[in-house]
Amino acid sequence: MMYLFIGKGCGRMTPVKSSISLQMVLDAVYNGIVACDTEGHIILVNESASRVAGQSKEELLGQRVDRIFPNTGLLEIIRTGVCKAHQKLKYGERTLLSNRSPIFDTDGKLVGAIGVFQDNSELEKVSLELMEEKKLAEELQEIIESSYDGMWITDGQGNSLHINSAYERISGIKREELLGRNMRELVDKGYFSDSVTLHVLEKKERVTMMHEIRNTGKRVLITGNPIFNEAGDIERVVTNVRDITELIKLKRDLEDKEKQAARYQNELAQLRSLRGDDDIVVESAQMRHIFDLATWVGQVDSTVLVLGESGVGKEVVAQTIVRSSERRDEAFIKVNCGAIPESLLESELFGYEKGSFTGADKKGKPGMFELAHKGTILLDEVSEIPLNLQVKLLRVIQEQEFMRVGGTKPILLDVRIIAASNKNLEELVHRGGFREDLYYRLNVIPITVPPLRDRRDDVPPLIDHFLRKFNEKYHLSKSFRYEVVERLLEYSWPGNVRELQNIVERMVVLSRDEEIGVDSVPMQIKPLLETERHFYVDVPDVIPLKEALFQVEKKLIIKALQKYGTTRRAADALGVDQSTVVRKYQRIRESGDAIIE
Repeated sequence: MMYLFIGKGCGRMTPVKSSISLQMVLDAVYNGIVACDTEGHIILVNESASRVAGQSKEELLGQRVDRIFPNTGLLEIIRTGVCKAHQKLKYGERTLLSNRSPIFDTDGKLVGAIGVFQDNSELEKVSLELMEEKKLAEELQEIIESSYDGMWITDGQGNSLHINSAYERISGIKREELLGRNMRELVDKGYFSDSVTLHVLEKKERVTMMHEIRNTGKRVLITGNPIFNEAGDIERVVTNVRDITELIKLKRDLEDKEKQAARYQNELAQLRSLRGDDDIVVESAQMRHIFDLATWVGQVDSTVLVLGESGVGKEVVAQTIVRSSERRDEAFIKVNCGAIPESLLESELFGYEKGSFTGADKKGKPGMFELAHKGTILLDEVSEIPLNLQVKLLRVIQEQEFMRVGGTKPILLDVRIIAASNKNLEELVHRGGFREDLYYRLNVIPITVPPLRDRRDDVPPLIDHFLRKFNEKYHLSKSFRYEVVERLLEYSWPGNVRELQNIVERMVVLSRDEEIGVDSVPMQIKPLLETERHFYVDVPDVIPLKEALFQVEKKLIIKALQKYGTTRRAADALGVDQSTVVRKYQRIRESGDAIIE
């Protein structure tokens, strides 16, 4: 039996007889209790301390306390007689929080020491877990805050829990005005015309919608995502807000970059395909006048029509116009209308919208006019444009706008147009093959490039230019004998500068001698030269060379017209363009020597 003391009033204890022993009370305590005498032998231990030590109470009694609990510090308490409270110590893998006190008898004599300790291992584990959770929460907060898109998080009732700074930037509303408030309240008070969160709570699924924020006028794409708990109820709604205004701008910038890239790619392809006759080599007075005119015309934006036979250098004249203009740093788009199939010409010139026809690029495609915006477009062989497209071209010139194939909205255009043709457009107009109104729109400033046979002063410098070019290209050092140049001067050059370039390259490549002789002259030139040797010209007296040439041309043209009957057939026989025969015969008639009417 033992006596327990039950308090009855302040400061008075009443003994109560009880069947509960002191050991039973100690064993019921969660904290570990160990007591030792002044020799350090364990005299009392409870169940919690026994469990920590891993031995039974019977085994522990009488053993040295410092052997069982090396870091307990009870021996120090016996030595000093001073209490030590809240001392942390390690026991194996455990962390213990200990309170140690000396034991005195009724006479005040030190008879031992007692230690009460609490196993904090579980508490520390929980504390570490809480710290990890806090760290994760802070990292999640930083991630949400660093998002460029606006983020808004509510609970399952639509109450605002978190709003990041990106949403403040997009909406112009401070988060302090919104946090803690319900989405229904915010809609009712006019902050928003609608709420994705409320739709998510109603439909219990992801919802995406477009919205215009009143404060900033920005168009945004809002997506609300529900987060469900184990019971299937919505616990959170996470809303992502993306500024579509900036995306639209980026999309337009990307389209402009793609258009610019397509333009540069077109220009690069043209630069790679440039031929030697694109270099300006001018000696004759006619060509000096033409290039002076081209340079002068380049300073205005008038439409130019460049006429001349194939290979005379019409494109070089167009390039001179562009280089002299204020548009020199903008796009120069060259289109050979005769080289593009009629079925594709419209889409190539004006572009097309996506899905306009079978096989079309799904993104659509800008046309040549669109790529030439702010710059210049050269329409070579413009006579080959079909009549139905000539109407659209006329509108481009008149209105400076066009529509893509399959398009519904006109596209404004700022472009300078240069047209070129090796055919007589005026004659085509008379035959109904070319629109008269388009012809006059194109023929604002006409420039006619004469054929090479009419400017023989340009032949020697061109021969020298091409010779140097191909010597450099093939790493050679060849030259022409004088008689070869003489023979090339006598040839009529129906293919003009382009034919001359090809002939020079052929002789440079095929001749095995450093000095190229007449035996290297191609057979296509020799027969004509041989025929010309038997042609007799009566020269009764010394006359100006131009007059002599005119007399020879007059005899040949009249003879050809008498023999073949039409200017076209006569031109074919003489190896010249029909317009040349018409022009020269007009001069013959004006001289009063014509015999054919």
